[in-house]
Amino acid sequence: MQGLSPGHFSGQEALIAPAFDTKELHLKLLGIATEIKEVSKSDLAPLFAILEGTDGKERVQDQVRDALSTKIMELFRLHQSRTCFGLLYELNGLHLVQQVGARLRRYQSRADARDVLQEVFFNIHRYPHRFNAEREDAFRVWSATIVRNTVLKHLRSQSRGGRAEIRIDDLPEPTETGVQCPLTGAVEKEATEECNRVYVTYLHLYLRFYSQLSEREQRAIYLVEVENFSYRDAASDLGIKLENLKMVIFRARRKIHRSMRRVFDGLPPDVRPARSPTPQNTARELTTARNCTTDNSLGDRLS
Repeated sequence: MQGLSPGHFSGQEALIAPAFDTKELHLKLLGIATEIKEVSKSDLAPLFAILEGTDGKERVQDQVRDALSTKIMELFRLHQSRTCFGLLYELNGLHLVQQVGARLRRYQSRADARDVLQEVFFNIHRYPHRFNAEREDAFRVWSATIVRNTVLKHLRSQSRGGRAEIRIDDLPEPTETGVQCPLTGAVEKEATEECNRVYVTYLHLYLRFYSQLSEREQRAIYLVEVENFSYRDAASDLGIKLENLKMVIFRARRKIHRSMRRVFDGLPPDVRPARSPTPQNTARELTTARNCTTDNSLGDRLS
């Protein structure tokens, strides 16, 4: 494996280019152990193996950079090391500023790519807890997502005529799962509480109108909906025919449903229809009840 020598850079590019070879990088990696007392030189052996190509894996230069950056980022996540962060900047500054520039050009923005690059590294420094080092290219994928989100945030702040604080925690990262921002948790909690209030209201109304049914209607509903009796067993318990039980449940549920609907429409629950059911309607009800084969049909008892 040849040393990292990206070539010669001049001007501002020299400030963000990894202008060092394998030997220089080796010395800088040793500086991690000097700064972080909990990390020994032997702990850095995997990094040296990646750099020198002695771990049995064939990598091109970009893959070496990705693998090293992932290891270094993990050390930064654990120890907040200034040396680690400086190495991340040296190793990745050039290709990240190129990504930023490409995205800015895509949106026809004249913003300075290096200004946005500083925001990118600010977010890398601020949110290391969102990093997941399970893959060798984890840092490349994670940083690319930060570039995308930072550019979009930057463009939005410019469109509003000011600079807004960047909140990368509000955006998902592909290298980590199961993480939620505080806003998401607050919204979900509020929605859950509202759902619970509505559910309690429905239960209260249901029980209120259930209590107004006849004893046989209540018994039929209880057997089918609470005890999970089959229609045939419930009919046997009540001593009525199966078809009659279906009609009982059909009309009982319809009574509850209509009363609840009147309450939600702002009407008194005991309001009666303007006209009584016609014989044709009664015959239609009988047909509907006979065809009812599930527990979700409505019912009442035959008079």
